[in-house]
Amino acid sequence: MSPSFVELFYLVATALFVFSLHWMNDPKTARRGVIAGASAMAIGMAATWFQPFVQNHGWMVLAVLAGIAVGWPLSRVSLTAAPQRTALSHAFGGLAAGLVGTAKYFAWLGDGPEALTTFRMIAIIAEVILGFITFTGSLFAAGKLQELNWVPQRPVTYFGQNIFNGLLLLAAIGMGAMLVNDPTSEIAPLLFGGVVVIALLFGILLIIPIGGADMPTVIAILNSYAGLAAVAMGFVLENKLLITAGALDGASGLILSIIMCRAMNRSYMNVLFGAFGSVAPPQEGGEQGEYRADTIESASQIMEQANQVVIIPGYGMAVAQAQHKVRELYDQLMKRGIDVKFAIHPVAGRMPGHMNVLLAEADIPYTSLLEMDEINGEMPQCDVALVVGANDVVNPAARSDESSPIYGMPIIDADKARTIFAIKRSKNPGFAGIDNGLYFNEKTWMLFGDAKVVIGNLVKELTGESGL
Repeated sequence: MSPSFVELFYLVATALFVFSLHWMNDPKTARRGVIAGASAMAIGMAATWFQPFVQNHGWMVLAVLAGIAVGWPLSRVSLTAAPQRTALSHAFGGLAAGLVGTAKYFAWLGDGPEALTTFRMIAIIAEVILGFITFTGSLFAAGKLQELNWVPQRPVTYFGQNIFNGLLLLAAIGMGAMLVNDPTSEIAPLLFGGVVVIALLFGILLIIPIGGADMPTVIAILNSYAGLAAVAMGFVLENKLLITAGALDGASGLILSIIMCRAMNRSYMNVLFGAFGSVAPPQEGGEQGEYRADTIESASQIMEQANQVVIIPGYGMAVAQAQHKVRELYDQLMKRGIDVKFAIHPVAGRMPGHMNVLLAEADIPYTSLLEMDEINGEMPQCDVALVVGANDVVNPAARSDESSPIYGMPIIDADKARTIFAIKRSKNPGFAGIDNGLYFNEKTWMLFGDAKVVIGNLVKELTGESGL
């Protein structure tokens, strides 16, 4: 394939990547965006494959088959596991970048000093550091999201942690600078190995102090790192498509992480180093409120008499895979002429847009989904607020308790509704590790149990099937 045709295909792929991001902004065109992105990747791979410098096609076939073997099972995971699947995708991207940078360094090292130019070395060091940080960081993020036993769920902190991490990163950058200055010295391979080891370790140390409440933002940050690693890889391989695709990925991840930080009223640095998510110790002399449990029969009767019901989904809905039962409840209430809306907090769940994706899977009309800023003005007129597995995003302490770790974070004003029903599996605190004053509110009634079962029973009451 001639270079002009390769550049043309790269241009088409780049345009498709841009359109893919644009179309993904709207649920109506999201499927088109996914198809455009996948098509762009296929075009880019094909154009690269048929270039003259690719001699061993057997390795290319093997790589494609290996990718399919890993990617196909990952595509079949439930939407509940989408956050950890996304983290694994970032891990693979980071590993690919790190391995390509390592391979190119040692390949060019054998070609002599003239091959390892200053520009190439800077690109390789950036690619290796970003790639391997993304790899181990994303693996540990996936472990936290999957709640694996060997990965601590709560933040792990120790004295001087941020200083130690900063020194470690400076050491990697310092070794990288020495390599850029003299990439073929006798100790250069050892320095390069040191950079790789530090980057792998730093990725772990960067994630372990971050609590589950920050996971949505961390996923976006890791997405940004993976994109930047791809940009560096593009410069190493002199591939324009990799540079543009990586830049789009990195920029979108960075913008999304900034949006998520604003949604929590926190800074980017505070997310990375603030250890948000540690269990808050009980305050001495403080009074613990009491939960007031209600029955399914009573809750269904109150909902039937409402004019407006606002459903506030959270991670508990995802864990219980209750989105289809929520759709059934939505249908039953709408049949009775009740106005039903969904209040979506930007950081509800474990990844950006987690609740939107789950509710879309249940075919709930997107027009019924309102963002936090849109719905909060209506909450004082809301007859019933149904909290389905959400915790920290409806915690009034964010507005009133200056000692709370979530103080200042914008929340959905569920406590302003006339009646509140909260579905919760247990009395344990949420992922931020703090109690929720909403559950002790005089207007709140608890419906303890698995969200799928509880909502299913509500539907049965509304349809009259509970007595069968």
